[in-house]
Amino acid sequence: MLHASTERDFDAVFARLIQLRGGLVIAGGPFAIDWQEHLAALAIRHAVPAIFNTREFVAAGGLMSYGSSSTDAYRRAGVYTGRVLKGEKPSELPVQQATKVELILNLETAKALGLTVPPRLLAIADEVIE
Repeated sequence: MLHASTERDFDAVFARLIQLRGGLVIAGGPFAIDWQEHLAALAIRHAVPAIFNTREFVAAGGLMSYGSSSTDAYRRAGVYTGRVLKGEKPSELPVQQATKVELILNLETAKALGLTVPPRLLAIADEVIE
């Protein structure tokens, strides 16, 4: 497990990944979200396959994402807002867990990394960026 807590750590992490010939799983959180475009660019530049939990990462050039659907989360938040505005107490509303997850693949990045995405993975992807 490699850890980066500041931008200064990125070079060391990618240098180690190259030595290990490994891939990168980027954990979610505010730090990673703030740097997701930069991390996607570094992953491509260093030829490191990387996965994150947001579509934006893949749109920025990351290989793939797998995570809860932002659209579904916003929809559920809107439903809860409506329930509160109709008089329900927020403290009495149940906590909800994501029910829809999405797999998004970037074939251009896969090609740049010299990877072939299996047809089965393409078939189950929610979105494929070409």
